[in-house]
Amino acid sequence: MYEIVKHIHLTTIILSVVLFLLRFALNTMQSTILQKKWLKIVPHIVDTLLLVSAATLCVILKQYPFIDAWVTEKLLALVMYIFMVTLALKLGRTSFMRGIGLVGALSWIAYAGMVAVSKQPILF
Repeated sequence: MYEIVKHIHLTTIILSVVLFLLRFALNTMQSTILQKKWLKIVPHIVDTLLLVSAATLCVILKQYPFIDAWVTEKLLALVMYIFMVTLALKLGRTSFMRGIGLVGALSWIAYAGMVAVSKQPILF
């Protein structure tokens, strides 16, 4: 069971990042493809599966945010990733701010990966 949920989790992480990069590129090019219904719905489905798989892994591993420091840091990284994606795609009014959102989102996802692999908190 653990292996299946872990693979679902890793797959949804990759899909989330790929969809973010696709939407960022389309947004930068001001493409009308962004108006396609599937491109508005699929990222939310993927991110929901990501969160459900993360919660399931916490239960399977019996390691929870605010109890286990490394899981807390992964949760913090996820919140920051979401904020940076929002900055890159919606809140950023200038190309510079959208670029900050892009770099920030990718940095936070890389940080979450480092914490996940090491299972050691880095910030706290």
